[in-house]
Amino acid sequence: MARFLIVRLTLIVVTLLAVSVAIFSLIEFAPGDAAAIILGQGATPDNLKALRERMGLDKPPHIRYLDWIGGAVQGDLGNTASGAEISGIVGGRLFNSALLAVGAFLIAVPLGLVAGVLVGAKSDTLLDRVLTLGGLLTISLPEFVTGVVLVLILSTTLGWLPSSSIMMPGETIPGNPQVLIMPILTVTGALFAYIFRMARANVIEVMGSNYVRTAILKGLPMRTVIIRHVLPNALLPTITVIANNVGWLFGGLIIVENLFAYPGMGSLLIQAINARDIRLLQSTAMIIAAVYAFSNLAADLAYGALNPRVRLS
Repeated sequence: MARFLIVRLTLIVVTLLAVSVAIFSLIEFAPGDAAAIILGQGATPDNLKALRERMGLDKPPHIRYLDWIGGAVQGDLGNTASGAEISGIVGGRLFNSALLAVGAFLIAVPLGLVAGVLVGAKSDTLLDRVLTLGGLLTISLPEFVTGVVLVLILSTTLGWLPSSSIMMPGETIPGNPQVLIMPILTVTGALFAYIFRMARANVIEVMGSNYVRTAILKGLPMRTVIIRHVLPNALLPTITVIANNVGWLFGGLIIVENLFAYPGMGSLLIQAINARDIRLLQSTAMIIAAVYAFSNLAADLAYGALNPRVRLS
């Protein structure tokens, strides 16, 4: 286990370094002058010079990269183009995105697993066909389409929920939980469908195995067969899908957060791109990449802990 962790953590560090170089290079070779874009057409040469110095654009590219990555390793993400501390901004946005992701997981994972197990144990029923068709439809629809439909139904037509997650200064997500509901429902749809389809397929496969048939022929109750023999083997591959969707969530949240103006990491990334705020864009993209990398590590650890046949070394 210790050797496995060392190897995987080393790979994560190497991967994140490669990602940091890719992010920096893409931003570096993007057309246009970031300082000129930020200040606009009315910028004076003195203002441009001062902003370039504040953003570090007057330094060679390799020095700027080393300054950025060196500060990030020490926990100093630097400042935005306006001078605000990035660590303070990212901390609150990361917490908001985590609330959205955790809320979606707490709904989608149990429902997806339960529905997949129930339908997989008794496939080719009306419920199976309805859920399978609904899952295909949900996966096929982009998140922004699902979100718009929810806004039209729950906000415009019924008036139950606010159409956006915009909050006044000083307000917080925990203090306004109603702004979480529609973003969570939008994310939950696709996530539920992925988990349901994976759990259903694995249960059907395990139900057809010889040892399950033997257990049924011995007269064991179906509930006992499912709990003791089907679930431990059918749910193991689903763990990887669930953990991999953590990374997908932080990528997919970009669309959902911007649709509802939700103050999370996804909307912060788009704001940094639109404002051409280089340091903020770099830091936000790296945090999303790190979340994805460590979620995959957590999936491997969970899979190894639940499957004694897999040796983590």
